[in-house]
Order: sequence, then C-alpha cells, then structure tokens
Amino acid sequence: MTVLAPRRSTKLQRSVVIILICVVAFLFWPLRCDDGSCHLFEASNPSSTAPPLERRDRELVVAKQEREDTTWIDRYLPDWHSSIYVVDDPKAKLTVPTNKGREAMVYLTYLIDRYDTLPDTTVFLHASRFQWHNDNPDYDGLLSLRNLSFSYIQQEGYVNLRCVWVLGCPVEIRPAMDAFEASVKDPANHEVATKDIFKDAFEELLPDMPVPDEVGVPCCSQFAVTRETIRRRPREDYVRFRDWLIKTELDDSLSGRVLEYSWHIIFGKEAVHCPSASHCYCKLYGMCDLTCTDSECQGRYVLPAYSTLPTGWPRLGWKGEEREFESPL
Repeated sequence: MTVLAPRRSTKLQRSVVIILICVVAFLFWPLRCDDGSCHLFEASNPSSTAPPLERRDRELVVAKQEREDTTWIDRYLPDWHSSIYVVDDPKAKLTVPTNKGREAMVYLTYLIDRYDTLPDTTVFLHASRFQWHNDNPDYDGLLSLRNLSFSYIQQEGYVNLRCVWVLGCPVEIRPAMDAFEASVKDPANHEVATKDIFKDAFEELLPDMPVPDEVGVPCCSQFAVTRETIRRRPREDYVRFRDWLIKTELDDSLSGRVLEYSWHIIFGKEAVHCPSASHCYCKLYGMCDLTCTDSECQGRYVLPAYSTLPTGWPRLGWKGEEREFESPL
C-alpha cells in the first residue's frame, strides 16, 4: 500500500520554505520611494559601482572658502575622489572645527578623521585652479595633477608639488639665529615674521625632535603623501598638532606658515628638503628633457610680480594680451 502522508509533508515543508524566503526578501530587499510611492528595485551590479572609500587609490583634499570655485575638479578629474572642506561654512558637508591656520586646519582635520580609511595616496591642495604658486607656465593646478607620477610618490612617501626652488629653497628659515635676531629688535618697529617665531613653535609641535639649524622646502603647502607615511605617526600626533593650531594666539598667517615649513619634516624628510629641479620635474611630472640648474628649469616657472593673477587669465596675460595656454577651460 502506498503511503501518501510523507509526500504531503514534503510539499508542506517546501511551501513553508518558499513563504519564508519571500518574507525575508520583502523585509530586507531595498525599497525605492519616489513621489510618495514605494517599490522594490534591483540592487546595482557590484562591478559597476565605485569601490569602497578605503580602496580608492588616490584622493584630493581641498581647502576651500565659500567664494572659491572648485567645479573644475569634478569636471576635469572625474576619476579622482575629492574631499573638499569649506572652512567658512559650519553647515558644509565637510568643514573644520574652527577656521584658523589656513589650509593647515583642513589638512589636519582630514588626517585625524580619515586616519583609518586613507587611500594609497592623498594629495593636499588649495581650491582655485589657477594660482601664482602652481608650478607651470599657466599656473594651472590641473596640469600638475594630470601629470603626477604616483609610482614616484609611493617610492618617496612625501613629495612637494613644486619643483622650482623660489620660494623656500635652499634655506628659508634659520630657527635659532632668526629667533635671536628678532629678540634684539624693537617690537614697535618690527613686524613679526614666521622665521622669528618658528623655533618656539617647532618646540611646541615636535618636542621630541631637535630644532634644526636650517629649514628649506619649496612653498606653498601643496603636496602628496602616501598612507604608509601618514601612519608612521600615530593619530594622536595629528590631534596634538591641530590642538596647537586651535589654541595658539599666533595670527593665521604665522601659524599656517609654521605648518607650511614643517609638513616635510612631519612626514619624515630632512629639514632642508630641496630636490634638484631637474630630478623633480623628471620623476614627478615625467618631463626629463628640460634644461635645468639645481633650482629651476627653463620655461617652467616665472615668479609673478603679483600674487593675484590678472582678470581673464589664462586667456589674457598681464598686459591684457592674448596668450596660449595648455589645458581646456
């Protein structure tokens, strides 16, 4: 005689399993809601989505004021991840605890907040595309970023984005000598400069390091650093640097410049870090056929007479003349 009960039991079990699967799918499958109505939608193909943030190989960290235009970054560097900190908007998606110390506050805030999720390479940058200190004939930050050699950055750990020595090299600050000379000047007739206070500030920032006799590095606080180099210091160091920046009574122009001439030391380079211009342009930007001295290469950079570029730059030059430029606008 055929026994039917087990078959009915099996069918019942299958039905229960199917129902449970449907319930779980309904509860956990994502919903899309548009105009007040909700419906199930398919998960995107993992192969078409951006990788997790911690897997990104490069990232721009940008110090920005509200008035500055950073749309050029998304337009021309769409494959870069960028973290743009708006220093004078406390409601911005990315901002700083207090607007002090110029770009240094942004850089330190990023290093603290992202210490555990750093990309392979982080490039620290100012907001405007065209700036007097960008190291090419157009003063164009886009040109610099497009030509970067990331293999060289990984090899070096830290690189300044400027190759030309003016300003900052071969020596910008002699901490002990400059502090002494400032101490014997009449404060009423002397405007305090970064070199005057660098010794005391360095001792506060890096108490375990001897104050160097000389400090030299190309200006102007735009550089690239690897994850491994950043993590050679504990996160607490960057917290301490930022606390110093928040608490110091120094003017922003002074405290920011103290960090400007300390980043390379913080990231493990010698106090005087002035690679030859030919080596820098070749290794960092792939321009190896230039005519160079130690401090500059022909046709690459001219220190402008003014820090503000003329209206219409790069289409128009200093006298309003038409000029050729390399990258699209």
